[in-house]
Amino acid sequence: MANIIEFSGPVLVASDDVRHGMWSVGGALTFERPLARPDEVLDGWVLPGFVDAHCHIGLGAGGAVDEHTTLAQARADLVAGTLLIRDCGSPSDTRWVQQRKDLPRLIRSGRHIARSRRYLRGLGHEIEPEQLVETVRKEARDGDGWVKLVGDWIDRGVGDLAASFPAKAVKDAISAAHDEGARVTAHCFAEETIDDMLDAGIDCIEHATGLLPRHIPRLVEQSVAIVPTLINIATFPEIAAQAAPKFPRYADHMTRLWERRRERVLEAYEAGVPIYAGTDAGSVIRHGRIADEMHELHDAGLPPSAVLDAAAWGARKWLGADAISEGASADVVVCRHDPRRDLGAVSALKHVVLRGELVGRE
Repeated sequence: MANIIEFSGPVLVASDDVRHGMWSVGGALTFERPLARPDEVLDGWVLPGFVDAHCHIGLGAGGAVDEHTTLAQARADLVAGTLLIRDCGSPSDTRWVQQRKDLPRLIRSGRHIARSRRYLRGLGHEIEPEQLVETVRKEARDGDGWVKLVGDWIDRGVGDLAASFPAKAVKDAISAAHDEGARVTAHCFAEETIDDMLDAGIDCIEHATGLLPRHIPRLVEQSVAIVPTLINIATFPEIAAQAAPKFPRYADHMTRLWERRRERVLEAYEAGVPIYAGTDAGSVIRHGRIADEMHELHDAGLPPSAVLDAAAWGARKWLGADAISEGASADVVVCRHDPRRDLGAVSALKHVVLRGELVGRE
């Protein structure tokens, strides 16, 4: 590891705060010039390492994956500039990833909590409503401050999306998580599921494809964030096509949710709903695609500065992680030009630095 790295280009401490003159000394950032000469000098626009706020380390299409595959997932995220991951549900015990200094920092949410026979096999706990509170308490204690619920999924008896658990059970479960000091997020595709989650005091909504105008004031008032995972939502037409012969109502619903995905995200942004970038990598989405998700948010109408906030400064603050400040860990990415003016810069990073070690590419 280079003991001293000099960052000779502009440093984006925030979207509207540019500083000059920053170093990494022993893996910590400082704005005071060290006495010794730097071992490396890196030029370019510096900003905090990206955050993937919805990612699944240790998860594959069929459930848990081995350590070799998990390592490859984490490394793919790393080279893309994702230096902090909020794992949004995994059947694997990934505590060992947290011990590796050469892998992104990881905040674990434990396993998905789903309704029996109402979710993808092998991914999460599949339980009945009377088990929800107990299961949530266990996951809250085992995780790193987050619990992940599967709020809705297709109900084959109904032929459409339906809530996984009764509203009362969800409210009790979220209250229990809060008692344990954990926040709760939930997979929500359908409109009515968001109502139940807001009524229950949820902290975050994943996907939020069912977002309606009636939800937006409540999201703002209750400070509930959304993580749209737009590169995942792009798969909805394929899901709908496969489901249409047996479940036409569900297929039509999924198609309509997909059609309004960008409009809903823009409405939320314009109203002041906190939005964070997440890829949903780990099952059908490959790892290392944080830049693609950032571009999707931009295509939805968010300006580059807001997109960068959703994947860097704002996301780090939301998760209680340092960004760029005196003494913070040197977890940064370096762009060839100002990403606030051209978001394309995030797709071709010049350097990636994790814990003061240069791990990126030229």
